[in-house]
Amino acid sequence: MSGGDKLDFEIRPNLAPVSAADRAALLTNPGFGRVFTDHMVTVRYADGKGWYDARVEARAPIPMDPASAVLHYAQEIFEGLKAYRTADGGVTMFRPDANAARFATSAQRMAMPVLPPEVFVDSLHKLIEIDREWIPTGEDGSLYLRPFMFASEVFLGVRPANEYLYMVIASPVGAYFTGGVKPVTVWVSPDYTRAAPGGTGAAKCGGNYAASLAAQAEAIEAGCDQVVFLDAVERRFVDELGGMNVFFVYDDGTVVTPPLTGTILPGITRDAVLTLAGAAGHQVEERPVSFADWQADAASGRLKEVFACGTAAVVTPIGGVRFPDGEFLIGGGEPGRVTMALRQQLVDIQRGKAADPHGWVQRVF
Repeated sequence: MSGGDKLDFEIRPNLAPVSAADRAALLTNPGFGRVFTDHMVTVRYADGKGWYDARVEARAPIPMDPASAVLHYAQEIFEGLKAYRTADGGVTMFRPDANAARFATSAQRMAMPVLPPEVFVDSLHKLIEIDREWIPTGEDGSLYLRPFMFASEVFLGVRPANEYLYMVIASPVGAYFTGGVKPVTVWVSPDYTRAAPGGTGAAKCGGNYAASLAAQAEAIEAGCDQVVFLDAVERRFVDELGGMNVFFVYDDGTVVTPPLTGTILPGITRDAVLTLAGAAGHQVEERPVSFADWQADAASGRLKEVFACGTAAVVTPIGGVRFPDGEFLIGGGEPGRVTMALRQQLVDIQRGKAADPHGWVQRVF
C-alpha cells in the first residue's frame, strides 16, 4: 500500500456485526454519541514512509503502549460531521471538503502531518458505505462521523511525534439537545477562558475541549445548558460557547458574530449561517461584541435574538443568560423568527429537502 494523495482501502468486514433486530432497537433512541456502528477506518503514518495501511475493519479497542506520545503531550485533533438519509433512499454529507480543510489546518497548528483531503473524504465514504444500515431514518436522526488523529509513536520527549494513527468512527444520533428545539440558557464564565491569542483556539484539538470542562461544570451547577467564554485578554468580548459559535440578531435585521482572530474555532456551520443570512437579505457583520453591550442591548430591546450553531446542534436559540451578578432574557426567552428560519433552511439543505445553490451537499450514493 503506497502513500500519497490517494490510498486504496483494504476492506475487512466485521465477522460478528450487530444483528438487524438489535440494531433496530438501538436506533429507536440512540441519544448522542453512545451507540456506535460495526466498523472503523484506520490509516497509519510514519516519517519517511508517509500514509499507509488504510483499512476499513471491525470496530475494536486500540492497542496502545503507555508511552504513546498522545498520552503525554496531547498531539491530537478531530472533526465532526454528519451523514443523512434522503427521501429517495440515498445518503448525503454536508461540506466534507470543508472538514477536510479544517482538519489539515488543525494538523499544521499541532505540528502533525497533513492528511490529504482526498483520503479524508474517501475514508468517510468507505465507512458510510459499509455501515449504511446504521443511519437513522427519523427526522432528527443522522450518522455522526468522528475522524480523528493522534500521535502513536512510543517515546517520552517534547517534540513532534514521528508516527500517527488516523481513524474514523461513526455513531447514529438523534437530537443533540433532548426535548426538541427550545431555547437554552447559557452561563457567562467569570473566571475561565477557552483560548488566548497565539494559542490553539482555531484548531479542533481535544485540549481546547478539556480546558472548557471546568467552566461547563460551573454552568451546569448554575442551572445552565452551556458556557460562554469571554476573551482571554480583556475579559470583555464574547468568544464562543464551549462547543459552538454564537450569533446576535438585532432589531434592524443585522446578524453579527465574533470575528475569527485565532481564538475562535472557524465553524463550518458558522460559515454556512453567514452565507444563508446574507442571501436572505440580512446585513452580516463579523465584529467584536462585548458582554456589557449584549446585556444593554437585550435590556433596550435592540437585540432581538441570540443563537448558537455547530455540527451537533445545528442552530439552537439562546433564551436566557446567567452570570454571577444576575441574569437576563433575550426576546422574552422564546425562539426568534430569524433563528428558526435559518435553522430550518440549513436542515432542509442538509437533508436534501431544499435547493443547494452553494454546492454544500455531497452525495455518497
